[in-house]
Amino acid sequence: MYIERSLDIPALLAKKSVLLFGPRQVGKTSYVRSQLMQVVNRTFNLLDRGLLLRLLADPTMLRQELAANDFRDRIVCVDEIQKCPALMDEIQLMIEENGLTFLLTGSSARKLHGQGRNLLGGRGRDRVMHPLTWLELGKDFSLLRAFRTGLIPSHWLSDDPEDDLDSYVGRYLTEEVAAEGLARNIPAFARFLQAAALMNAQEINYTAIGSDAGVARQTVQSWFSVLEDTLLGEQVQPWTSSVKRKAIERAKWYMFDLGVVRALRGFPRVDEGSADFGVFFEHFIYMELAAWRDYRSPRTLLRYWRSTSGYEVDFILGDTVAIEVKASAKVDNRDLRGLRALKEETAHQVFILVCRETRPRRTDDGIDILPWQLFLERLWAGNYG
Repeated sequence: MYIERSLDIPALLAKKSVLLFGPRQVGKTSYVRSQLMQVVNRTFNLLDRGLLLRLLADPTMLRQELAANDFRDRIVCVDEIQKCPALMDEIQLMIEENGLTFLLTGSSARKLHGQGRNLLGGRGRDRVMHPLTWLELGKDFSLLRAFRTGLIPSHWLSDDPEDDLDSYVGRYLTEEVAAEGLARNIPAFARFLQAAALMNAQEINYTAIGSDAGVARQTVQSWFSVLEDTLLGEQVQPWTSSVKRKAIERAKWYMFDLGVVRALRGFPRVDEGSADFGVFFEHFIYMELAAWRDYRSPRTLLRYWRSTSGYEVDFILGDTVAIEVKASAKVDNRDLRGLRALKEETAHQVFILVCRETRPRRTDDGIDILPWQLFLERLWAGNYG
């Protein structure tokens, strides 16, 4: 079963080359095979070990093969480009001299940066693919199922998602990502991942995580960089321009998938009565905002605000929209404290509380209280762009 994705790569490829990155198994290869089959003229998959070894030995072979088949003015896909960074120079040469357009996919740009390779320097656009979204799943979407399985396509469709998640965390996150970051202490890296999952949707405390993992603070900082470079999480930066109340300057941490967080936490049950329900609900809204940003408005900043006195707003979208997330089915005045404190700064125009109430309403001071489904409908329709 293939689920149609809402990322519009063909429109970008009509103008210039594209670098499409995303964590393992979010569906990049399936997207190319299913939705770009009429657009991409030739694909080189570097998971093919024989092909990879030939190109590692002589990267010019790619250019020679394309020249022999007269691929001028055509679109070529190279899957898992990070496995052969030397190809980037060849690809840039073919873009400049032969008029080829490339779609490059990969799970990390770290090795490309780390070896001093160019990332096409203005000759291509970067995009990130995320797990499945509410928009893509449509009527098949279930909030509790998303909390349980996560939204990586193979896990969402699996008949045993917990086993698949356990394998994903144990085999890929712990081993391959550790190798990517040159982490020699695999047990400590595994403990770090668990601590990072426990701190999900919270401000990052490097010292506390280092204590839990048994490594130095500087090591924790470098490992967070590895997770960001491999697109397994994001440090959401604070909005610090408030005048009336001094703002916290620490970033908040969000991992890329709900199911991965649950697996790293030991598969706790997450339902309406559980202690984690509110955190998972906030994380789900983050995932939608991050996907919307990268698919629809890549230059839009996603931040949060918290004052030193304890007022907090979960997300600030661009320079306009402030969003608080509450899992409550009945919002009261206490839930509005953060938004009302931020309104006093007069820096934003739209104030929204996303919740599980069933009908939208607006407070006397102009805060929209929206059911989460209606908020996402408006977000993906472009109301907040």
